[in-house]
Amino acid sequence: MFNQYIDNMKNEIISNLQKLIQIPSIYEKSDIQDFPFGKNVNNALNFTLNLGKEMGFKTKNIDKYCGYIEFGEGKELLGIIGHLDVVPANDDWTFPPFSATIFNNKIYGRGSIDDKGPVIASLYAMKTILDTCKIHKRVRLILGLNEENSWECINYYKKHEESPSIGFSPDADFPCIYAEKAILSSCISLDYSSYSKKDIYIEEINCNNNPLNVVPKFCSVTLKINSDKISIDKIIKNIKNIIDKYNFEIDIYKQNFSSLKLTSNGVGSHSAHPELGVNAISRLIIVLDEIFKTYNITIPLFDFFNTYIHTQYNGKNLKVNFSDESGNLTLNVGNFSFENNELKIKINMRIPIYTKIQEIENSFIDILSKFDSLEYHKIASKSSLYVPKDSFLVKTLSNIFNEMNNSFIEPIAIGGATYARAFDNCVSFGANMPGNKDMCHQTDEFISIDNLMFACKVYARAIYEITNSCKW
Repeated sequence: MFNQYIDNMKNEIISNLQKLIQIPSIYEKSDIQDFPFGKNVNNALNFTLNLGKEMGFKTKNIDKYCGYIEFGEGKELLGIIGHLDVVPANDDWTFPPFSATIFNNKIYGRGSIDDKGPVIASLYAMKTILDTCKIHKRVRLILGLNEENSWECINYYKKHEESPSIGFSPDADFPCIYAEKAILSSCISLDYSSYSKKDIYIEEINCNNNPLNVVPKFCSVTLKINSDKISIDKIIKNIKNIIDKYNFEIDIYKQNFSSLKLTSNGVGSHSAHPELGVNAISRLIIVLDEIFKTYNITIPLFDFFNTYIHTQYNGKNLKVNFSDESGNLTLNVGNFSFENNELKIKINMRIPIYTKIQEIENSFIDILSKFDSLEYHKIASKSSLYVPKDSFLVKTLSNIFNEMNNSFIEPIAIGGATYARAFDNCVSFGANMPGNKDMCHQTDEFISIDNLMFACKVYARAIYEITNSCKW
């Protein structure tokens, strides 16, 4: 119905997505009121709002915390909720992460699939409807700016603006997401003051401030020797034996006669799928625990970790390996730090929809009670999302995708978190295709041009059918 119109805009769609990707909109903590999430994030918002204005839409910058692009008339509001911020990118990319390079019919760049590509596809779907037909409801593309962090932007939106009557977030997978697991981020800490007087102690930890929603691919620890009785060469030999035992990819660098550095290398992935990555932090802590115990030093935090987590990502030893129709519980050790004499391990968990967050916390607290010196801190949590498979929204979106894709794929549940759960009667919808590798948060993130164009057509159809229905 709208396919030819969208195909005629192909070059324009690609070009504007490239321009948006080229803005490195990584969250930056800022005390400047004009840029609450950093200058580059603000630039991404301004670019997108200006693009919407040029297309003939109503636009609004909401105090630089978020914004929206809207058209139509009527009381009822269809919301399309996306985000313009991206997670950091490392140096291992085939093409520079903010170059938006096109190769083999794919646009490479941080944010290409998460979530700039789907946002641009949604915007051009709106333009298609605006230019080709008349609707009697309003459509609003809501633009969040720190989805990858605290969701402060969308909370600000909800306090100051109208919530959609119904909606979808183009920030996950097709055919449609009917359930999203709950999320719990926690911190386990240890006062390390007394341990700095031991024969061997930790001087520095660096994991590049790894976000909790990313499986860490790098972590390093600097160890200091505080005793003439201990040979650094002997320590290095012992560490090599431990590394060889586990077949871990950890490098050892002798810095001087009393200092050495361990660098752990893993494979990054989204924390909702820790099984797809290799956790550099977990491997390093396992080795550290063993080397310290070799010299009769027990670090309670490492002891806890090796006993109850180790390389597991299902929470089995913590007795939280719950499962239901939304899938299994997953656990990601996302951050490891040493600051102000405190050792900290931060954990991100994706919890099946029928399991209560408090039940998980209680299990943590119960186990940690066995370790006098360890403390539990809740960082943040998000409740689960569930919209029945037979609801108007899920059925409509799933049917649209399956009809256009010539498929019969059931709606799915995910461990990821989208802005859909911020509002009632909303689900996530695309743009990753079934069977495709999830490139969110990964090196060499890309969106295929075919996928981008298809998503635009699907979103146009979804906007048209939802706004012309009287069932919501």
